[in-house]
Amino acid sequence: MSTLRDLAEEHTDLRPGDIDHLHRLAGDWQLLSDLSFADLLLWVPVRPPDTRPRSFLCVAQVRPTTAPTAYQDDQVGRIVGGPEVAHLDIAYAQARIWREGDPVWYGDTPARHEAIPVRIRGEEEHGEVVAVIGRDTNLSTARTPSQLELNYLTTADDLAQMVADGTFPPPRHPGETTSAPRVGDGLIRLDASGKVTYASPNAQSAYRRLGFSAHLVGEELAELTRRLAADPLEGTDTAERMLAALRGEHPARKEFEARGATVLMRALPLMPAGVPIGSLVLVRDVTEVRRRDRALMTKDATIREIHHRVKNNLQTVAALLRLQARRVDNSEARMALQESVRRVASIALVHETLSMSSDEAVEFDGIVDRVASAATEVAATESAVTMRREGTFGVLPAEIATSLVMVLNELLINAVEHGFPGGEDGEAPVLPEGPGEVVVAAHRFRQQLHVTVADNGRGLPEGFRADASGRLGLQIVRALATGELRGSIELRNRAGGGTEAVLVVPLGKR
Repeated sequence: MSTLRDLAEEHTDLRPGDIDHLHRLAGDWQLLSDLSFADLLLWVPVRPPDTRPRSFLCVAQVRPTTAPTAYQDDQVGRIVGGPEVAHLDIAYAQARIWREGDPVWYGDTPARHEAIPVRIRGEEEHGEVVAVIGRDTNLSTARTPSQLELNYLTTADDLAQMVADGTFPPPRHPGETTSAPRVGDGLIRLDASGKVTYASPNAQSAYRRLGFSAHLVGEELAELTRRLAADPLEGTDTAERMLAALRGEHPARKEFEARGATVLMRALPLMPAGVPIGSLVLVRDVTEVRRRDRALMTKDATIREIHHRVKNNLQTVAALLRLQARRVDNSEARMALQESVRRVASIALVHETLSMSSDEAVEFDGIVDRVASAATEVAATESAVTMRREGTFGVLPAEIATSLVMVLNELLINAVEHGFPGGEDGEAPVLPEGPGEVVVAAHRFRQQLHVTVADNGRGLPEGFRADASGRLGLQIVRALATGELRGSIELRNRAGGGTEAVLVVPLGKR
């Protein structure tokens, strides 16, 4: 399905600024649809514009959440002309709301047509009409409206006039991506003095949660909210936003708390024909939502603290092993302890990264670079073995990262120690022609991570079999690669000399 912008650019002469205005309207018109108990269709005239009546293209549609729809089928993308759009043509040409005419039938559904011109105020005094909103009401459930419905319809007519005047929709504030709260969450209507003339049952309930048990009608809402707020500064700020709406401004949404309850508030000015007659305040009780948010934040902070402490404990273990290695005279025992230090330190790297992450995932490239840097220290100081990474590992979940860093640590250590072994009595390593190099390459393909650790060293010995090797490092690699990582590992000689280890790790759901 083409977007509003795609359709408008393909079929109309609307300017980018006009299309942006229509986008803002489509982002906020659920409010008008719910208050009207009607479907809203956004129509724009299509090229060529010299036919009468004009042909119109539907570029957006919204259905009410408060009433049955008049259209079972989606109307976006339809181009209609002739008598069917005569009411749209009148509203567009005369720049006025059209309400004349008899009900029409869509299949078995009777509906009432209305047309609201969409004006954009620019440098001109009256602005320019660029589109028309078709407001179509399903009449199959028509009955005597309740007090709530009458207030909804009255407010809808005020907002419709503001659309025709070019004063609705309001400008979008930074960070606001939704139109919440909505009509059904709670609606309060204020007169020009700021007193409540109507409050829906949900709005009344929201203020009861804040500690006000009496009826809202007749109360000065700004002053009442100022008194109820738990934080005086927050209460003053919320009250000022309500007063700003009465002055014709469009304040940003605001949350305020009282007695353990949290309410989200949005104030909109009501200025049909440019005359300020009051404001519309939408409220939503978000107490449970914020309680869950705080619980999640607490849980995330706890998890990060656990990772931080695990990292500290692992570093302590590594330090103790390092001290022990210095006190051991046996060279094999000292080497085993030093290898254990490196393994523990590599796991600590993952937990250090997780302690700074907002979720159980890590940016793995930085960890690989640090492990590779540590592995180069294993080589003799006279060697010229370098480490290089190609490609990117991306973000990996913790359950993969911990095992993968162990595997890579072992493979890198093996590449340095056995691919470029030192000579007798501290002689320089036996290197190939040119400098020694170890390359870690990674890429993702079809929900799999492919990792290759390759060196240009002396290669594998004759008759080498990884599954028959008694080296502890290779046993760790095989166990983690096929067990924890549920992947595969293959060690082989490179065609151009040296060794390469190829690891494939599935990244699907575990």
